[in-house]
Formats: sequence, C-alpha cells, structure tokens
Amino acid sequence: MKFNKTFLSVLGLFAGLSLYAQQEVSRPKLVVGIVVDQMRWDYLYRYQDRYSTGGFNRMLNEGFSNENTYIPYIPTYTAIGHSTIYTGSVPAIHGIAGNDFIIQATGQEMYCTQDDAVNGVGTSSKAGKMSPKNLLTSTVTDQLKLSTNFRSKVYGVSLKDRGGILPAGHFADAAFWFDGESGNWVSSTFYMNELPKWLQKFNDKKVPEKYLDKWNTLYPIDTYVQSEKDGNPYRENYKGLDKMQFPYDLKALKKENGLGLIRSTPFGNSLTKDIAIEIIDNEKLGQNEKGITDFLAVSFSSTDYVGHQFSPNTIEAEDTYLRLDKDLEQLFNHLDQKVGKGQYLVFLTADHGGAHNPKYFQDKKGNAGYFPTGEV
Repeated sequence: MKFNKTFLSVLGLFAGLSLYAQQEVSRPKLVVGIVVDQMRWDYLYRYQDRYSTGGFNRMLNEGFSNENTYIPYIPTYTAIGHSTIYTGSVPAIHGIAGNDFIIQATGQEMYCTQDDAVNGVGTSSKAGKMSPKNLLTSTVTDQLKLSTNFRSKVYGVSLKDRGGILPAGHFADAAFWFDGESGNWVSSTFYMNELPKWLQKFNDKKVPEKYLDKWNTLYPIDTYVQSEKDGNPYRENYKGLDKMQFPYDLKALKKENGLGLIRSTPFGNSLTKDIAIEIIDNEKLGQNEKGITDFLAVSFSSTDYVGHQFSPNTIEAEDTYLRLDKDLEQLFNHLDQKVGKGQYLVFLTADHGGAHNPKYFQDKKGNAGYFPTGEV
C-alpha cells in the first residue's frame, strides 16, 4: 500500500507538470527598446522635478531603475554602445570597434554600418549604402526572430543610421534613418527594394521643415537654474550665427545648415517619435493575435548632437531633455491606446554619457585640460 500511494503521488506530480507545461507563458505583445544617445544617468534626477508624470517619471514610478547595470567597453562611441547594449558583448567580440575603424587583416578603413554591396532606398547618396554586415554577433532582436521562427516583426529607427541598424540586428524587417540632405527617412536594399507607401507619404509631408521654425525655451528661461546662463561660451556655433542664445531662428539657420540642422535641436527627437508611431501603426506592431512578441528599437539621437554642440550644463541641453520627456509621454500614451496598457514592455538606457567641457571645468577652478588627439 505504501508503494502504491507513493507511486500515485508521483503520477499525480507528473500529471501536474504536464498540465503546467501546456499553459502559455505570458509575453509582452511589443518590446520597445529606447536608447537616449549621450544621456547621463543623473539626468533622470537632475531634471526630475521638471519632468511630467507621463515620461521619465512614469518609467521611474511604474518600472524599475537598474543603476548598477554596466557593460565596460572602450571607446564610448555611438556604434559600440548600441551594439553592446543589444548583443551584451564587447567590441573585441561583436566587431564594432568604433564609429569608424580599420580592419586589421586588410588595412581597410570602415564605417561601422558601411556596406558597399547594397544601395540606398529613398536616397541615391552614400547615406543609403548601409547594413548590419559588420556586426559579428547576434542581437537580442535576432534571437527574438529565431525563437518565433521569424514570425516576430522587428524594426529599428534613428536619426543616425548606426542607431537604427545595429540594434535591429541582421534579421530585422527594416531599419530606417534620416538623410540630412533630402530631409527624408531612408533605408537600403539590404531590407527592401522600395520604401513602404506609408513612409513615402510621410516623407512627402516635409515634416522636418515644419519643425525647423523657432526654438525657444519650453518654460520661462529664468527657471533653468540647473544650467549656465544663456549665451555662455561653452558651445559651438551653428553655421551663420555669431551669438548662441535663445530664441533660435531655425528657419533662417536652415539656409546655411540644411535640413540636417534638425539633428542639433530637440525637434530631431520629436521627428524620431513621429516616425516610431508611424511604424507602430502602419506595421501593426504589438497587434499579433497569436501572442507573438514584436520589437521596436528606437534611438533618440538629438541629445547627442545637442550635447556635442552645446555641452552639458547649458539651457539648450536641459530644454532638450524636458522636450524629450514630452515626446516619451506621447509615445507611451500612444502605446497605451494601440497595444494596451500593461501589454508592452519598454526599456530605456544610454549608449554612453557625456563629459563636461574642459574649459568650463577650468573656469570653475577644477582640474581639467585637453588631450591633443590630432597630434597623437
């Protein structure tokens, strides 16, 4: 009797395991991976009291902040950072050794996403001859494709080609990036032979030109107490402008700087948000009834361009993050409506941080200086 009872108990255990194994695992309908180019971790809190409840603060209040999650790598460039985030690997293994690097075996100079075997789609310039060919390891987006037998949809988008292409991986349905010459979103024949009709319609609207009007501060300028005063010397001028201070007449500056000017304004992030929403809607991301998870990799690049142009601790940098917060809120609200609150997963991180301007440190009597990289 004792044996039989034990035997029946074991049978019952195995029956329970079998039933458990047949239950479907709950998965998000859509994963949205966000990289904020050059965002230092302290910006989460430096401007926190100025953020809305629906952007950065929503992530902090409803999600988790993993502030000791680091993958050490050198050098801290955009291409390496994005590749490292999405592969969990390092340059020596994933092969992206810089935005530009030299292939040791041949001595050939190589741009990180350069692929001379493909052509641009939506552009005839070199801006379109790009693919993830130089990325040697698998991305989390590649593994998602493999795990669902390629039923998942994967898209990457960024103002920078490398910010859209490298996170989306080798198996992506598409990656899109911004062509500063034409003001259009483009791709390459690695993904497709012609742009989707919805993207052609979006390009025809000339949205960048609408954004390039005026840049004034989102809030009264005297409230930007976390930044140096307006017109401080720690920045690089736009072409055709002698004095850098608010408000900026972007429409006038566009004549000498071209449509690529939008990259160095917070409106480049707004444009990226717009195209991300277009992808979600038109490619029906997160709307697969069979429970297949889709992935959208978004990289907001204007924070990097603004950081380089103006440096940290400037009103321009602060205003860019306050406006990005609004863009994130719009994106999250749209995801709530389209995919459903609680039905999607968002993570946000940075590819690298940003150092203070050395002259700023010196003027504050800090220990700083310049390294002559050109001479080296």
